[in-house]
Amino acid sequence: MGGKSFGRPPGGAGKPGRAAPGPQECGGGGPERARRRGQGQLEAQVLAALHRAPGPAGAAWVQERLGGDLAYTTVMTILSRLHAKQAVTRERSGRAYLWSPAADEAGLAALRMRRVLDGEPDRDAVLTSFVSTLSAQDEQLLRALLDRAADEAPGTDEARGG
Repeated sequence: MGGKSFGRPPGGAGKPGRAAPGPQECGGGGPERARRRGQGQLEAQVLAALHRAPGPAGAAWVQERLGGDLAYTTVMTILSRLHAKQAVTRERSGRAYLWSPAADEAGLAALRMRRVLDGEPDRDAVLTSFVSTLSAQDEQLLRALLDRAADEAPGTDEARGG
């Protein structure tokens, strides 16, 4: 192949008695970086940055708010994944996109919960397990919310068997 070596200092791995440079020497961060910030954590940080934005924000703005160690392409990948999950919306601005959170924090948590529920074959078991882990206070709140939703729904009498 040729004598060019991309991403390694000249005279690197081919020299006798010299080990190949590690990912930190090449600037890649390697597994250390992956352990510091996993995908879920990055998504949460990107969403938090978008929530702090005064309006729709570009990927470069998000990257700047998250610190200089993230590549622009990484931020774009995370934004695209969040868009696929319907957690963010995007609008064209010239050749770029401006990104916004699709909902507030509570709405995003509800979306995640719904996605998990939709992905399970036994909804009854999932909901039963979820309810069994609620505190008494959370259970009361959930009952009140369900009662309110039933009262506001059209055809309430039929839904309650009355």
